[in-house]
Amino acid sequence: MEERTRSGGCLCGAVRYTVRGEPFHVGRCHCGDCRKRTGSAFSVYGQWPLDAFEPTGDYATFGGDSFCPRCGSRLFLLDEEAVELLLGSLDDPPFELRPEAELWIKRREPWLPAIEGAAQHDENRH
Repeated sequence: MEERTRSGGCLCGAVRYTVRGEPFHVGRCHCGDCRKRTGSAFSVYGQWPLDAFEPTGDYATFGGDSFCPRCGSRLFLLDEEAVELLLGSLDDPPFELRPEAELWIKRREPWLPAIEGAAQHDENRH
């Protein structure tokens, strides 16, 4: 069976990426940083091994977050071993990638229900 490849990028198309295989973690985060990064009540993200990720184009980084310097779209967070992608930046909606955990639920909006079956963490999961 062939390994799945997904592609994504910024709003203007100046920064693109591909990621191979399946994420080792998918989550929904309600922390203050994710709210600021996304301009929303939460972020939905997936994490892949760094060697499965290939970006193209010039991107800028601030506080670990990488984004397009032209249109401002936040795209990914890189560390030494993994990449964390905002799932909304993928070209095709990843309907099959369901969050397995919710983080910072103590900040979750009261009108937003918990994800059924997902682990619930008051703060980070570690």
